[in-house]
Amino acid sequence: QVQLVESGGGLVQPGGSLRLSCAASGMIFGIYTMGWYRQAPGKQRELVAAITPGGSINYADSVKGRFTIARDNAKKTVYLQMNSLRTEDTAVYYCKIQMARDYWGQGTQVTVSS
Repeated sequence: QVQLVESGGGLVQPGGSLRLSCAASGMIFGIYTMGWYRQAPGKQRELVAAITPGGSINYADSVKGRFTIARDNAKKTVYLQMNSLRTEDTAVYYCKIQMARDYWGQGTQVTVSS
């Protein structure tokens, strides 16, 4: 039923940009908070950004001013625009929807390297 599919990851040089997309299905998308999380090797999964149904946004301090989260409820998609990427941004990025329980996408790899 509930499905989240991330896309847009890849290899990028430091200072470059990527836009991640998460396409949702199986729910009334517009009434749920959406979030982007990331997990680097050997580290715990951490919140990157979240956006509520009303459009309130929270960012991790490490990405403020560089990343932008947005949602398109008609397309049932949440985006993460990542600019000024750093090597420490390298991680698998996951999409999450907060329903009665949390659902996660499969993740998309972002590698920032010269």
